[in-house]
Amino acid sequence: MKSIVVGTDFSEGSYVALELAVDVANRIGCGIVLVWVKREKMLFTGEQLDMMTNLATDKLKALCEKHQPHMLHGTIESRIVNGKVSSAVAEVARTELSPMIIIGTNGASGFERYVIGSQASRIVQDSPCPVLTMRQGYDFHKRLERIVVPIRVNPTSREKVPPAATMARIFGADVHILGLLDMKEEESALRTYVQQSIDYLERNGINYKFDIRSYSNYSDTVLEYADSIKADLVIINTEQDRFISQFFLGTNAQQIVHRSQIPVLCIHPADYISVAAKV
Repeated sequence: MKSIVVGTDFSEGSYVALELAVDVANRIGCGIVLVWVKREKMLFTGEQLDMMTNLATDKLKALCEKHQPHMLHGTIESRIVNGKVSSAVAEVARTELSPMIIIGTNGASGFERYVIGSQASRIVQDSPCPVLTMRQGYDFHKRLERIVVPIRVNPTSREKVPPAATMARIFGADVHILGLLDMKEEESALRTYVQQSIDYLERNGINYKFDIRSYSNYSDTVLEYADSIKADLVIINTEQDRFISQFFLGTNAQQIVHRSQIPVLCIHPADYISVAAKV
């Protein structure tokens, strides 16, 4: 059975991510693989690494036993893997044909936030599937009602709309299309992109709202809009270097992942038509 992959470092943020993963897994009918990465190159002795691994094993077992009774379809299993966090988590997701990776981050600020956000960015870059990031303190028990999808005059911008429709269908949410206007001369093209997005949502029976706003700072505008409508999820996409075919988070997307106080779903362009495509 295909499983959602949840990366854990046993922080409060990762515990919240696991609870959200149980809800998502129940809605799409799959299991969960809980992953802890043992980084052997860290400055620990062999004895210390063994102690850490034993402690992690016990914690993983306890987490699986705690959440298994709440699983409606699949099971929760745990896995300890070696290596670099981002590539190790991605490899488990690849093996599991995972529909999604979910990771939590602590409520950090300043340098701490940058470091945590950078780790999340690397996981997004290496992942073979969508990655949902969320901060410690987010109330996942609140019903997911509003999904923000930023649209720009960009070849891959509209590719976020099908995954947004899938998430909206799973959770019974509305999709809020936010058209972002950078230059006045692009207004006609932007309105066409927004209308095409609306047409897709209407064909698929998804409730929606839309707005068009000029911006000077992309991430500020997206996050301010999300806050103004009390959004529950922002969906962004990665970028792709056409010469090396490598996915990466651009500066704007990194800022949103680093700063957002609500969950962010990162999608690779031209990769996944829907979040549930592998379920």
